[in-house]
Amino acid sequence: MRDSGERILCVAGGVEHADRRVHDFLKREARHDLQRSAEAYAAELGVRVKRLSIRDQSSRWGSCTSAGSLSFSWRLILAPPFVLDYLAAHEVAHLVEMNHSARFWRVCGKVCPSMERAKKWLDTCGNDLHRYGVED
Repeated sequence: MRDSGERILCVAGGVEHADRRVHDFLKREARHDLQRSAEAYAAELGVRVKRLSIRDQSSRWGSCTSAGSLSFSWRLILAPPFVLDYLAAHEVAHLVEMNHSARFWRVCGKVCPSMERAKKWLDTCGNDLHRYGVED
């Protein structure tokens, strides 16, 4: 970290592996932050997250199965923290209500006061996150 507070990521190894190493680092950070948020929301709502996975999803930011498995796009780590937090709340809220009914939105909004702000950010800036990735 610089004196200014700016964070710096130093990537070890050959330049040919830099993209993959940065990608792996971002996925680990996403898992850590999303796991922490999802567990907090699950405790608040009295539900249990059985599994959390981080993927390279291009059509959705997250998903939830009725069995309690949550999946998220690794790109959420590139969004502001309130957006990542909202997506965790959104998917955990599906463990209470497996649809997008009025009840679902009440549950989600109750636990995540920044819901509307995050939805607006995703509508405005979310597609920009798909510019980032690793060429396979």
